Amino acid sequence: MPIESDHRGSDSPYIARVWRGRASGTGRLTSVATSHWEFVFWESEGVLHASLRGPETAASTVEMAGESESFGIMLAHGTSMPHLPAARLVDAELESPYADGRVFVLRGEEWAIPGFDSAEDFVGRLVREGVLRRDPLVDEVVRGGTAGVGARSVERRVAAATGLTQGAIRQIDRARHAAVLLREGVPCLEVVHRLGYYDQPHLARSLQRFIGRTATRLREPARTAEPLSLLYKIQGDARF
Repeated sequence: MPIESDHRGSDSPYIARVWRGRASGTGRLTSVATSHWEFVFWESEGVLHASLRGPETAASTVEMAGESESFGIMLAHGTSMPHLPAARLVDAELESPYADGRVFVLRGEEWAIPGFDSAEDFVGRLVREGVLRRDPLVDEVVRGGTAGVGARSVERRVAAATGLTQGAIRQIDRARHAAVLLREGVPCLEVVHRLGYYDQPHLARSLQRFIGRTATRLREPARTAEPLSLLYKIQGDARF
């Protein structure tokens, strides 16, 4: 099942990454765990869909058939929606009741569907209209920074914005980082030491849970390996 994908960063503090992809044929895609919320728009067999997806706390398998195109906006940690409790969307998604080539429905209102190059304009409008808000402390502590408030207050704010604990976010992001390093050919022992795993079995359990792959399978050539959803290098190892 051939898959073409592209992704980029963003200068918006509300956006972690913007991605797009195209798939054809029949096969299975492994959707790896993610600690982010994201907007996803996709067209399959001529039908357009739009959804808001919450964090995924374990890898899962998606069956794919035919041709499809998809586009997503991954929201930065700390970006949330006042009208949606974060916990409601953990391991879940909210699909728009209606979507066509121009608009979709969010918060009971119609919004123009953005594109790969206009994601920032779309998110900016959501911010101005009060659909999105941001707690900068959450992004700061997830990145490994310090907070000027107590630990309990930090945990409450992280959970309110993301639906996850700091520990869960770190475990997920560490496994994603480990998968990228292994794909690049970094030896397992080096990955263990660099990212703070106890030992190789600890790394193996983390990869199986969050990535759905063993270290050996991650090293398979891209042309023969089963496809994975978006993986990208996380800047900095200190927070792990």
